Amino acid sequence: MGLASASSWSHFSLRSRLFLHSECSLQQSKFYFFEVAKQLKDEIFKTNLHTESMSSYSRKGLCGQVAALPDADDFFSDKAPTPILDMVDTPIHLKNLSIKELKQLAEEICSEISFIMSKSGPPFKASLAVVELTIAIHYVFNAPVDKILWDIGDQTYAHKILTGRRSLMHTIMQKNGISGFTSRRESEYDAFGAGHGCNSISAGLGMAVARDIKGKKDRVVTVISNWSTMAGQVYEAMGNAGYLDSNMVVILNDSRHSLHPKQEEGVKPTINALSSTLSKLQSSKSFRRFREAAKVVTKRIGKGMHEWAAKFDEFARGMVVPLGATLFEELGLYYIGPVDGTSIEDLICVLNEVASLDSTGPVLIHVITEAEQGLADITNGTLNSGLLASPDTVSCKLSGTFNDCLVKAIIAEAEKDKDIVVVHAGMGIDASLNLFQSKFPERIFDVGMAEQHAVTFAAGLSCGGLKPFCIIPSTFLQRAYDQIIEDVDLQNVPVRFAVTSAGLVGPDGPTKCGAFDIAFMACLPNMIVMAPADEDELISMVGIAANTNDRPVCFRCPGVGSISGIFGPLCSVTPIEVGKGEILVEGRDVALLGYGVMVQNCIKAQSLLAELNIQVTVANARFCKPLDIELVRKLCREHEFLITVEEGSIGGFGSHVAQFIALDGLLDGRTKWRPIVLPDNYIEHGTLIEQLDTAGLSGHHIAATALRLLGRNREALMLLR
Repeated sequence: MGLASASSWSHFSLRSRLFLHSECSLQQSKFYFFEVAKQLKDEIFKTNLHTESMSSYSRKGLCGQVAALPDADDFFSDKAPTPILDMVDTPIHLKNLSIKELKQLAEEICSEISFIMSKSGPPFKASLAVVELTIAIHYVFNAPVDKILWDIGDQTYAHKILTGRRSLMHTIMQKNGISGFTSRRESEYDAFGAGHGCNSISAGLGMAVARDIKGKKDRVVTVISNWSTMAGQVYEAMGNAGYLDSNMVVILNDSRHSLHPKQEEGVKPTINALSSTLSKLQSSKSFRRFREAAKVVTKRIGKGMHEWAAKFDEFARGMVVPLGATLFEELGLYYIGPVDGTSIEDLICVLNEVASLDSTGPVLIHVITEAEQGLADITNGTLNSGLLASPDTVSCKLSGTFNDCLVKAIIAEAEKDKDIVVVHAGMGIDASLNLFQSKFPERIFDVGMAEQHAVTFAAGLSCGGLKPFCIIPSTFLQRAYDQIIEDVDLQNVPVRFAVTSAGLVGPDGPTKCGAFDIAFMACLPNMIVMAPADEDELISMVGIAANTNDRPVCFRCPGVGSISGIFGPLCSVTPIEVGKGEILVEGRDVALLGYGVMVQNCIKAQSLLAELNIQVTVANARFCKPLDIELVRKLCREHEFLITVEEGSIGGFGSHVAQFIALDGLLDGRTKWRPIVLPDNYIEHGTLIEQLDTAGLSGHHIAATALRLLGRNREALMLLR
C-alpha cells in the first residue's frame, strides 16, 4: 500500500506541476485537483485489488488496464516505460519542464515512435530525426493559436504524439484510424495539410498576411525539408515572403541527404561551438535591433551609403554563414544557422530569440539533423534512401510488384535501344529503379520533387534524339500538368509517361491517391492513353511506348498490391495492337468493359453472376485513347446492358465510352449504359481491399450493379451483405 501511494503521489506531483503552469482559471484548477485525486484513489484501489488477487489477474493484464494507452491485443504490453511522456497530453504541458526533462522526453518519444511504427509499418525515420526540433517548437510557440505547418507527413509523428493523438498512433494509416499526414479535419493543431511537400511556406505566408490584415498577433512557423527545396514552389514562396516582409519563421530541416551521391561527398555545413555561438548571435535581439537601426541610419544618410552598408553586411554575413546561405538572404529571408537539430538547448535558445521580436520580417533557421535518421524507409514510393542502396540489396527486395515489372520491361527495351533513358520525379525514387541504375547509371535522371522540370526536361531529351520514359507517381504528375500540355502534347513530342501509384493507394489515403490521371491525360488530343490489366500487358505497353516515336504516350502502373503471378521471360509476351481491346469471356445478358486492373474485378463479378445463372461478357478495353470503337459497338449491339468499370474519377474512361456511344447513336436503341468509377469524394486510408469496398469497385459491387440493372434488387442486396 505504501509503495503504491508513493508512486501515485509522484504521478500527481509531476502532472500538477505541468498543469499549473498553464493559463487556466481557479475553477478549472479546482476541478483538475479533484479529478486527479479521484484518479489517485482509483489507482490505489486497483493496486490493492491486484495484490489480493494475483492468481486471478496477471501483472501483464493489469498493466493493460491501467496504462495510458489502450490495450489493443497486447500491442503495448512490452513497451518501454515513458514517465515524462505519460504526463504530456498537449503542448502546454511542456512549458514547465526543465531541459533535462525535455531531453528525457525526446528519448521517450523516439522510443514510442520506434515501438509503434515498427509494428504498424509506416516509414518513421524522418520523424525520429526531428523529435528534438518538434519539442522545441511546441515549447517556445503556443499552438494552436500559433500556426505550425509541416510539408511532409513522415516528419509529423512526434507532433501528433504531443498534440493529443498518442493513444491513436497505433491506428495510423489504417481504416478509421488517424492519417499519416497532417489534416485540418483531424486536429486543430494541424494548421494545414501536408503530404506532397513544398506547400508549407506558401500556406504559411498566406496565414501571416491574413493575420496582419486582421490585426492579430499570432505567429506562423513552417517546417520544410531539404527534399522540398528541390521544388520551385518553395523559392516562389520565399521570394514573395521576402517582398511582403510579413513576420514568419521558416525552419529548414536539413538531413544532409542529397539525391546525388557525388554531392553528398562535398562540403557540408558543420556544427561546432563556433557555429552554435554565431547562430545564437544572429538570432539575438540586440544584434538584430542593431542591424535594423543601422539600416535606418544609412538610409537617412543617403542612397549611396545605404547600398555600401548593404554590400558590407552581405559580405560580412557571407563570411560566417555556410556556403549557399546567401541565397536565402537574396530572396529576402534573414538567415540563422546552422543550428544543431539534436540540441534542445540550442534550438530553444534560437527559437525564443526569434519569437521575442515582433517586426523582423521572414526568418529562415537552418537546422541540421542526423543524416542517418533523415532518410525514410523504402516503402511504395515514399521517402527512401533510393540511390544509396546497392544493386545486390535491391535485387533481393524485389517482391513482384507492378513497379518491378515496369523496370524490368524498360531494362529489356534499353538493352535493345541505347537511346532509351529514364527520368524520375516525385518524393523519393522507387527501390525497383535501382536495378535500372545499376545497369545504366548514365541513363537515369532522378530530379526529386521537381515534376514540372522533369516533364520539360524529358521533352528536351526527346527533341535531342533520345527516348525518355518519364516515371512519375500519378498524384505528383498533377503538379506538372501545364508542362504536359504546353511542352509535350501541344508540340506532339514523344515522351513516354509511366504513371505509377495509379488508382487507390491503401494506407497513403487520399493524399497520394492517383484518381485523376485517366481524366486529365485522356482529354489531351495527341496522347495515347492505356492501362494494363496485368503484368503481361504492362510489358507489352512498355514495348508500345518504346516504339512510338510520333506522339506522346502514357500508361498506368498501380502502386498497391502484388502482380497476379511471377512473370516469365519478357520475350514470351504477346504484342498488343494500339487501340485494340479483347473479349475475355463471352455471355449474352450483361457486358462488363473493364479498364486496367479493374478487369480482374470484372472477372470476379462474372464468376459470382455465373452462380446465379447470369451469363456475362467480360472485355478488356486496354486503351482509353484511341478507344476500340469496334469492340464497344459489338458489346452494345449484342447486349442490352453495358457497364464500364475503372479505378479513376468521373470524366475518365467511362466518359469517353459514353461520348462515343452517344454520338454513334448506340444509346438511341435498347442499350442501357452504367459507369462504375471512384465516387465523387476522397477515399480515406485503409487497406486496398477496404478502399475498393468503400469505393464500390469490388467484384461483389460490380456484380450487384449488374443485378440491379436486371431488376434483381433483392439478390443485389444479399450479395453486398
